[in-house]
Formats: sequence, C-alpha cells, structure tokens
Amino acid sequence: MKKSFSAILLMLTIQMTFVPSYCVVDKQHNDSVQATWKSLNERGYPGWFDEAKLGIFVHWGLYSVPAYAHPEGYAEWLYKGLMSHNPGRMKIMVNYGDTTLSTKELYGKLAEYWHAELWNPEQWAKIFSEAGAKYVVLVTKHHDGYCLWDSPQQPEWNSVNSGPHRNIVAELTESVRKAGLRMCFYYSLPEWNNPLHQWTIDSNDSIGRYVEKYMEPQFRDLVTRYKPDLIFSDGDWDFSAEKLKSKELISFYYNTVGADAIVNNRWGGGTEHGFLTPEYSAGIQVTDRPWAECRGLGRSFGYNRNELLENIMTSCELIQHFVELVANGGGMTLNVGPNADGTIPFIQRDRLNELGKWLKTNGEAIYGSRPMRNDKNEVMAQQSKHSSVNLENSDVIDYDWVRNAPMAGGRTDDFEVVWEGEPEEGVYSILAEADDRVVVVLNDDTIANGALVAVKVGDKMKINFYEKDLEARVRLSKIVRNDTVLLKAKNGWKGIYQYEQTVRAFTMQPSDGTRYIMEFSRPGDEIVVEGFPLIKKCTKIRLLGCDGDLKWKQGRDGKLTISLKNVDYEQINQLDYVWVFKVGIFD
Repeated sequence: MKKSFSAILLMLTIQMTFVPSYCVVDKQHNDSVQATWKSLNERGYPGWFDEAKLGIFVHWGLYSVPAYAHPEGYAEWLYKGLMSHNPGRMKIMVNYGDTTLSTKELYGKLAEYWHAELWNPEQWAKIFSEAGAKYVVLVTKHHDGYCLWDSPQQPEWNSVNSGPHRNIVAELTESVRKAGLRMCFYYSLPEWNNPLHQWTIDSNDSIGRYVEKYMEPQFRDLVTRYKPDLIFSDGDWDFSAEKLKSKELISFYYNTVGADAIVNNRWGGGTEHGFLTPEYSAGIQVTDRPWAECRGLGRSFGYNRNELLENIMTSCELIQHFVELVANGGGMTLNVGPNADGTIPFIQRDRLNELGKWLKTNGEAIYGSRPMRNDKNEVMAQQSKHSSVNLENSDVIDYDWVRNAPMAGGRTDDFEVVWEGEPEEGVYSILAEADDRVVVVLNDDTIANGALVAVKVGDKMKINFYEKDLEARVRLSKIVRNDTVLLKAKNGWKGIYQYEQTVRAFTMQPSDGTRYIMEFSRPGDEIVVEGFPLIKKCTKIRLLGCDGDLKWKQGRDGKLTISLKNVDYEQINQLDYVWVFKVGIFD
C-alpha cells in the first residue's frame, strides 16, 4: 500500500498525563471485602501488577487444531463462525468432521486431533521468563466453554477427559510459579453452547439460571483450587454486572486469594472496578486505575495459520510500542497462540526472544517505573513529530483496517487519512460511513450525509477520515435511484495518511528520581531533548549497554544536549530498537 514516505518534523509535541492515583492494597490490613463497588474500590489494587509492566497471554484450545480465521480474524472465535455457517470456517472443518453434524458435535471432533504431544510447560515458563514477563495469563475457558482443567461442571468437555488428556491449568500453574512468575487466569463468563444459556442465541436477560447453577460454582472451583494472582474475565458486554453477580464473584476471589489478587474491568455493564484492558490500541492515559493493553503479535489471539506476514509486528514495532505504553503509565499483556502440538510458533518465539534481550539491558527503565514529570509538575510521556505517508491511488474508498493501520509501522488509532480526487459526474446523493468520523467536502462546501449534489467536470472532492481508536472503517458511496454504489474518482483517489510518530519516550524510577530518555532512532554524535527537567551539575548520564559517563549541557529552557563522541561504537552497534539514556545521581 505504501508508495512514498515523508516524515516532516513540524514541531515536537509533549503528551501530558498524571501519575497513578488509585488506592494500593494495604497488606497489613487486608480485611474482608464486601460485595459492593465501594468496598472493592476502597480495597484498591496490589502494587505488583503496575510494577510488572509485561505479562504473557496464552490462547490455546480446540481452536488451535485448525488454527484458522480470515487474515484479520480471531482464530479462537472458530465456534462462533460455525454457528453462523461461515463459509471459510465450514470449509476448513471438512478436514476434521462431518459438517452436517451440530455445531457442538462438529467442533468437538477437534478433540480427536488435539494431542499436545510436544507440550512442555516448564519450557513455556522458561520462554516467558526469558522474554522478561512477570506474569502469565492462561485462557482456562474461552467462549466455547471447553475447559483446560477437570471442571466438575464440564465433566466431558475438558482437556483432562478429552483432547490432550492433561490438566493444562494445573501443570502450567506449577511450572510458571516454579519459574518465579505470577500465574493468572482468563475466564469467559458466558458460553456459546451451554444448555442453561446459549450466548447470542438465548435472551441476555435469561442468563440468571446459568450464572447460579453453572458459572458461579465453576468460578469458585477454579479460584479455590488454583488461587490465581489475577483474573481476566471476558464476554461480559451483553450483560449487566448484576446479572453476572460480578460483585459477589470478585469479593469471593479477593477474600480467597488475599492482598495480591487483582481483577480486570470486564464484568458487565455497570462495573465500577478492575484494571483497564485496552485491546489493540495505542494505549490510554488514566490516573485512577492500573492498566495494560492486551494484544497479539498479529491480528489474532489463537494461532491463525492464515495470518499474513505483514500483519505480524516486527521486533522493532513491538518494543517501541511497549515502551510507549509504559511511558504513558501502563503495561502490556502480550499474547502467544501455541500450535496444537504444544510448541510456540517460531516467529512468536523470535519476537519474545528479542524483547527479552532488550529488557535485559534496559529493564531498569521499565519495571516499576512511572511516567516522568517536567518542571511544571506535568508528566512527559513522549515526544513526537508529524509524519505523513502517500498511499497508493485507489479506485474507491472502502477500507476496514481491523486492529491495523494504513501502513506497516504506523499508528493503529489516533490518525487521519485525507483523500482527494475528481468524483464521477452526475446528480446523486452522498453516503459517507466511518468509524469514528468522516467529513466530505465538494469544492469548498461540506456535504452532509444524504445530501443531493450535482457534480460537474473538474469538481474537486476531499474526504477527511478521523480515526480515534479500535475499529477503523470508512466507505464513500453514491446513491442513484435507490441504488447504492461505491463512488469512483477520475484517475483514482489520492490518499495521505497522517499521524504523530513517537521519536522518544520517558520514564522515571520513583524510589530515587532517576529518569530515562528512550530514543526511537539510533543516536549519532549527539541527541537534543527539548524541555527536559532541569538537572544538577553533579548529574550523570549513561547510555545503557555502554561503558562510561556522557558529556552533557543544558540551557535554562531545559534544552538538554548529550554528546556520544566518547562512546565505544562497537558497544552502540550491539544495541537496537530503542536506545535508553539513564539520567540521575548514581555511582
């Protein structure tokens, strides 16, 4: 798609936020929590999660056998695709069972092919630890209802009595904890195929019996037996927190596990508690709760053999994105989707390995860090420059960038695309559709949706598409005599993708005030940072991974110039992705 690239430095912009202000659990006074939002919020959140910064998500189940979705899809949603007789998913299932069977019978045939013959939980734990992760989130049960432990509520539909014939929850929990990491569970609240309530088929209001007779006892069993440090619940969006008995479940979990326990915020409408979980985003800036973005290296969580190579984050993209999240006060729960045999795909292992190597050198700027304040007591998260990309000409404007960007390496949200062209002649109505916002201008006039226009030869049209977050969809059509067709342009639509490209990010360690400047481009003889907090003459600056202190000077306006002329360039050549400068008073 990319035709040419121009990164025009218009001005440095500093993103401001505030330091976290949520309540931290007092381990010395961890009294019993009541089933009210007030009590849950007064209890607060354990500090370990905000300090960890990096966790590993694991999506592994029956869906890992065909490992299939369209290139932008979620492979773990295979069952839902079979429910709607999705052509691609039905076609792939011909290889595993009789497609005239019921959805659950057909999907259940996958257990005959899921052997996990190469699975070694200790090896997984070692891979995750060496990647620099501090916690692991295993999908114990996804929306298909299939359990990875011997759930009494699902005596046949689980990995102990079918498939691998192994208690995956128990084995991985033991190995992860033995490796010194925290073990955490993902748990889907509703299920697509439960006879007590079939999600998306039965009325949302009729879920009460399922919750009381099935979900609540199953959740209590899982928590009581394995005592995970974190619960990541999901599938809540069609239900209220009251219907799901969320306050009761969270308080039971906290009272069972203790002060280190933490939950996310996906517990149904009206939920007022839990760490935030932006998904496939550029991150958020919040002050009252901890947060961590969850995402895969590609577009899917479960392994998708149909994934395009260009959909997989490069090591550079991964590490720079991770740094941006941390600089803004958050973290990342990075997903791996193992093969059905229990091995982690090589491209995923490569990215984890590169991330771990980078963290071994630069982890002190990440773990336990906080966003850095400037001299106005505002937080400097990152500095950026305005960048633009000329996209290939297109006949029509009809895009759906799912968890994606108009170009590799660009922002997946908070961007703008402007198309210009000479629209088809004629009299027709304009229909512009977008998530999040689109504005159409004909010559100098803004055109409202549905407005009738008379387009003449030589008329110019501009389409301004503004994307805020998550889904990025835009389509431009014309309506002629009740027929809606995509609007074409003479010589095609010329598009320009515009976004703010991060050039550096900042963190600090609250214990001693040490600050970190993280450069996104390989430094030359010097780097210049505008508006840096004024530092004392006795301050030292070092490039992590290199020996010796660096010479520096700073003006009264905060402009900090750091010289690298005395650095061993052989050492610099060993560094990559993000170059981290340590600024503080140290030995």
